[in-house]
Amino acid sequence: MLRIRGLTRPGLEPFDFDLPPGEAVAMFGPSGAGKTLLLRAIADLDPNDGACALGDARRDDMPAPDWRRLVTYMAAEPGWWGDRVGDHFADPDSGRKLLPPLKLPEDAMGWALARLSTGEKQRLALARVLERAPRVMLLDEPTSGLDADTTRAVEAVLGARLGDGAAMLFVTHDIEQGKRLAKRALYVDAGKVRQGDL
Repeated sequence: MLRIRGLTRPGLEPFDFDLPPGEAVAMFGPSGAGKTLLLRAIADLDPNDGACALGDARRDDMPAPDWRRLVTYMAAEPGWWGDRVGDHFADPDSGRKLLPPLKLPEDAMGWALARLSTGEKQRLALARVLERAPRVMLLDEPTSGLDADTTRAVEAVLGARLGDGAAMLFVTHDIEQGKRLAKRALYVDAGKVRQGDL
């Protein structure tokens, strides 16, 4: 169980939240409302106050990289640093097996980064997250650049991870996608977060 108590940072009012294993929660709100700020604060990527814990493991009791291996954030525009796709995976041979369910060929590991479309980058970034097998996935608009068929393929992969016990908090502007993956939602506006059903 991910437990958040009094989480706050500039632009985000104090926030309490529980996310059990196997559950997805959708996050909605207008641009600039604070959705990304919230995800980055949970992942401890920006200075923030409050308490976060995963089971008995308190965020404050471990180095930030160890926390982010358990609670992994994927940006809406993920970062890349190497020339080829495989440079971004800890084990490219193992990572190849993650690609076909995301509608990518296994040989994409050898592709040059410069040839990737926005949608390919999104799916490859998600594969990077999946390779780490985090217990909680924090996903910022993971399908915004994808067509309907590819979106459904990605949702199937995410649903399988939920079935394996991972938890997920994801930003979307598609209420129907929220309903397909989640039963609860967070609604963010001007840094205020309220919880509700879908």
